[in-house]
Amino acid sequence: MPYEVRVCGATPGPVSGGDGLAYYVGHGLDALGWADIVFVPGYRFPDRDDPPQAVVDALIAAHDRGARLAAISTGAFALAATGLLDGRRATTHWHYTRALVARHPLVQVDENVLFVDEGSVLTSAGAASGIDLCLHILRGDLGVAASNHAARRLVAAPYRSGGQAQYVPRSVPEPLGERFAATREWALHRLGEPLTLDLLAGQAGVSPRTFSRRFVEETGCTPMQWVMRARIDLARELLERSQRSVEQIAADVGLGTGANLRLHFQRILGTTPSDYRRTFTRGE
Repeated sequence: MPYEVRVCGATPGPVSGGDGLAYYVGHGLDALGWADIVFVPGYRFPDRDDPPQAVVDALIAAHDRGARLAAISTGAFALAATGLLDGRRATTHWHYTRALVARHPLVQVDENVLFVDEGSVLTSAGAASGIDLCLHILRGDLGVAASNHAARRLVAAPYRSGGQAQYVPRSVPEPLGERFAATREWALHRLGEPLTLDLLAGQAGVSPRTFSRRFVEETGCTPMQWVMRARIDLARELLERSQRSVEQIAADVGLGTGANLRLHFQRILGTTPSDYRRTFTRGE
């Protein structure tokens, strides 16, 4: 396993969670001394309760040592208490963004994103977007293939970017998620082939209009935006693990020409395929 996970806290032992479940904390805060990345979970009433000073001090020490700190949902309040978010962008659950601004006015709070990566400190909007943040970290640490594999095991969308809006008011959708998940999986195995809205809708068994509307509700992007991002992610994977040329990869992922791949690669990722391959090869 590339990661070893330990649960730690100010007081090791059984802990009663605000969700009514009991948890066992196996390690004290000294465990942060060896961690490469520390996840700070969300907690209840962050707008009124300060985190224990021992936790704040341990987070600061871990960061000073070079560890990355990642807050899930309201865990951003604990991270903000360290002062490490001052002058930086951060997010938290939309219900608590105003409280975060009030308690920590030096933090640049963005309530309209799923997660924010500021390098050594990262924050996510909520529990579900915490998964997006973890997949983002996994993608950076181990590559696109590992991230996509984990996303499929979780039945999660591999392509939700941090800049996507975290709160989209909508009625409860009909139970089409499993059908659409199967359609996405079907498409992922055919990225080198022509894929159209009509073709995807037919595979899902609904009209193109219904498919497009429900797809946006489920993933936050249009079907063809998702297909393009899937093609770019497959291109990233091939750039990472193969020696195929940019022209060959463009054909493999259904973009036809190297020029077309470069255009969309630059637009989505802000770099060229060749530069991406060189950076990844250097391990940067």
